[in-house]
Order: sequence, then C-alpha cells, then structure tokens
Amino acid sequence: MNQTQGSPIAVSLITVLEYAPIFVFSIIGVLSSGYWQILYVATLASSIVSQFSQPSSLKIVKRNIKGEQVQSAIAITQSAQSLFLIIGPIVGTFIYTVMGIMASMYVLLMLFVFSAILLTFLPKDSSKREAETSLLAEMKEGWEYVGRSRSLKMLGLVFFCVGLSAGLINPLGIFLITERLGLEQTFLQFLSGASGLGLLIGGGIAAAVSGKLNHTTVLLAGVVCLAVTTMGEILSNQFWLTLGMGFLGSISLAFINIVISTYMVTRIDEHLIGRVNGTITPLFIGAMLLGSSMAGVIMNQTSLFIVYIISASIMILSIVPGMRIQFQDEQIAAINGNSSKEDVCT
Repeated sequence: MNQTQGSPIAVSLITVLEYAPIFVFSIIGVLSSGYWQILYVATLASSIVSQFSQPSSLKIVKRNIKGEQVQSAIAITQSAQSLFLIIGPIVGTFIYTVMGIMASMYVLLMLFVFSAILLTFLPKDSSKREAETSLLAEMKEGWEYVGRSRSLKMLGLVFFCVGLSAGLINPLGIFLITERLGLEQTFLQFLSGASGLGLLIGGGIAAAVSGKLNHTTVLLAGVVCLAVTTMGEILSNQFWLTLGMGFLGSISLAFINIVISTYMVTRIDEHLIGRVNGTITPLFIGAMLLGSSMAGVIMNQTSLFIVYIISASIMILSIVPGMRIQFQDEQIAAINGNSSKEDVCT
C-alpha cells in the first residue's frame, strides 16, 4: 500500500501471484533456484508440494483411520494446522527481528528437512500400480470419474463459487482496516489472528460433535454464515465487531472444510483420491485467482462495499449446487463406468 499509494489493483495482484503456482502446478511440479530469489522459490515450492501432499494425506487417512473416526481425525488435523497458522507468524516475526533474515531462512530450511524426516515414519505404501499409464490418461480418468458423479460435479461448483467469493475479498482485507475502520495497516494482523483462532476453535468443536453432524445441513449453514459474516465485516464500523465477524466466519469455514474433506475420504476410491482432487482443486484455486484478479478493478470502478456484496452474493449462490450433494446415501460411480444410484436419479 505504501509503495503504490493504496492501489487496490496492486494489492489484489499480490494474492494472484501467491495462488498462481498452486493453480499452475496442482498436477505437475517444477522447481528452480536462485540467490535472493530463493524467497520466492520457497513460497513456490511450498505451494507445489502442498498439491502433491494433500491427496497423499487423504489417502493415508482413508487407509489407516476407521470410517466412523475419519471426521474427528480430519477435524483434529485442521485444528492443529490452524494453531500453527497462529503461532507461526509470531515465532517467525521474533526470529526475524532478533536474528535477521538469514537466520529466518536457515530455520525455514531446517523445518523443511525435519518435515521430510518425519514423513519417513509414515506407514509404507504397499500397493502397486496396476498398469503404467500416461499423465494425460490419469488426468482424463479423474475427469471422467467426476463427470459420472452428480455430487462431485455439484461439489466442484461449490468449490468454484466459494473460491471466487474468497478471491474477491481476500486481497482487500487491508482496505477493510484502513478505509472502513480508519485504522493503521498493522491492525490487519489482529484480523488474521481472529480468523486463525476461528479455524482452530471450529475444528475443535467439529471434532467433538462430529458424530452428530448432518453434513448437508452443516454445509448449507456454513455457507450462509460465511455470506452473513462477509456482509457483517463490511457493514461494521467497529474494530471488535469486525474481528467477531471474521472469527465466526472462520468457524463456519472450518466446518465446511471438514465436511468436504470427510466426503472426499469416505466416498472416493482410494486409488482415485489424488486424481479427483487434481480435478476439483484447480476449480477452487482458479476461481480464487479470477476473483483476486478482478477485486482491485471492481473496487476502483465501484467501491469496497460493492465488492463485498458481490462476494456474499456468490457465496449464497453456492447453496444451489450444495443442496444437490448426496452425503449419506450416495455411492460414487465406479471407475469401470457402471451406473450408480445417483446416475439413475440424474
């Protein structure tokens, strides 16, 4: 903001560049190195690796966790991740301010290495590939698998709407602080902290009540709550109320993430989780990139208030495909092309 005189377009493009690697490398990874540019490479590598590790982690959960415990396991994992999102910036800022940027980079390197060491203790994958197939063939297999399932297609639409909605407002949080509330830019860290705390608590609550949740109800209620809290953030002129809206919205997001992750683990064949994830995830990331690309332009042409209204409206629209996802009685179409119960309904 300081360098661009508060240009919404410039600020929103930061999010575009942040998520572009996740979109581009959601299936194929490439890595290059440089000198001080290693700062960018570290972010790029993290984005790439996450796209390879996410399907693998879902596969490990499916293989080693009993069906009735999957939702609790996912909720606990998400809470742990949220805790690190809160603690990480605090520790990172301390290391940087006390010991400097080089120390920070060495710590980052050690954390990557330590993570790799921990991964060697995971259960070994004893399964073997049935046949050697090309990358394009496996991608096509994932698309066909999703195409035969009405619920997965509807889930893809939900992902697209939520990603587009989030992309529109994520880069503009700084303007919510400076323009709407009239506060210093540094207050943005408290808004981020409230969101992280919401994800942490939301995951904990979901883990405690996972067996009593109706997935359809949770998904729809979560989407509505996200839309309401989005509007609450832009309508609020009180800092603590804005924090509260962000906090509640993150709790809702935690429940939505857990419901969708549970669905992916329990309803999709183990050997296809990665391919399905590689088909649906780019919809979310691509939509977020699209939203972030348009956010600054729309704000320049209209106002911050209008951008938030559009975001909330798109979030509400995701209810339509969300209502058509069958969480309980559906059997996902088999990869051999046999018709499933939901295909008959279609």
